[in-house]
Amino acid sequence: MDNLESYFEQIVRARPESRKGENGKVLVIGGSQLFHAASFWSAAAASKIVDMVHFSSPVIENNELMRVRAKQKFWEGIVVPYSQVAHYVEEDDAILIGPGMERGEETRRIVNDFLAKYRDKRWVVDGGALQEVNPELLNENMICTPNAREREILGGGVNPKVTQLIKGPVDLVIKGSERVEIPGGNPGMTKGGTGDVLAGLVVGFYAKSQAVASCVVASTVNKKASERLAERVGVYYGAGDLISEIQAVMGEFVKT
Repeated sequence: MDNLESYFEQIVRARPESRKGENGKVLVIGGSQLFHAASFWSAAAASKIVDMVHFSSPVIENNELMRVRAKQKFWEGIVVPYSQVAHYVEEDDAILIGPGMERGEETRRIVNDFLAKYRDKRWVVDGGALQEVNPELLNENMICTPNAREREILGGGVNPKVTQLIKGPVDLVIKGSERVEIPGGNPGMTKGGTGDVLAGLVVGFYAKSQAVASCVVASTVNKKASERLAERVGVYYGAGDLISEIQAVMGEFVKT
């Protein structure tokens, strides 16, 4: 932990005199009929960091059941119609795209169109988006959060200026010549949803802080939370438990 302290110091804290919205606004684009929970985990995690989380999914536009479910499941922010999503891409500080999105032509079109049109925005590319993105569109404003398989799909042609958080038993954050290893965690983190929580933490920090620090701190907090849970319940916890524990860890390590 000692060698990571400098990254915690780089995280932008909320000023005592700040007003609503000044401590970050993020947009989460994701979800599918098959993986409907993933993007909610991400949005819930981000909501613990920033002032406002907007959530939208291409699935809910033509599916009334999904629209109702989204509003029932996500109370920590605002569910916005997908027809209005471009407005929030322009307005918000950082955007997470991909959690819960299925592979396919529709995801490929959505992801690559957004990244091509809004190249100057802060993007976190995760999950299904990573499996369909054109690597040539990734630039220094973007963070990728691949697991081992997704990194293979991306290949070796990713711009070295792109920040990558490579997930594993030891997470690895790389950008150019900078490499940071984050050990820790436990096998409980192999459960579905824990990577979505991590992506939500990354975009939450990235709304106001720099990319490498956002990734290092998000990874560290996620792993520390899993270790605290393991002390009490072993590996018998899920993504929802992780989010609850993360708040306590952030309160300890990311003090205002």
